[in-house]
Amino acid sequence: MSPDERPDERPARDPAERQLALRVVTMPRDTNPYGTIFGGVILSLIDQAGFVQALNHGDFTWVTASIERVDFRAAVNLGDIINVYTRTIRTGRTSVTIQAEVETERCQLNAPLSVTSATLTMVALNDSGKPTPFASA
Repeated sequence: MSPDERPDERPARDPAERQLALRVVTMPRDTNPYGTIFGGVILSLIDQAGFVQALNHGDFTWVTASIERVDFRAAVNLGDIINVYTRTIRTGRTSVTIQAEVETERCQLNAPLSVTSATLTMVALNDSGKPTPFASA
């Protein structure tokens, strides 16, 4: 590490490019009575991935202002690996709009299966809990 680098700095990334934000293996605690994963678990992962993506725009307290329509196209099964990909699609003065795409990997499939997508708005807050302007990293 050079003297100019700080260990707590994140590497520069282009937030407009699709990037893997989360990768999770589904567990029995995540299942509903039908043996598939609760939709709320997927929503939680989308929310967390949106936070990870928002951090590319600055080290603020980022909160979820909204999650737009979410359509579940396929079930997620116990033991599947869930990948949540994100990219920034709009930058405002105090907020970012993030596209999240959820795919699952199943042992039986040779290709990822798209299960859902959503658009989130994340807002940067200052120390007083008020929306604050930011300049993207």
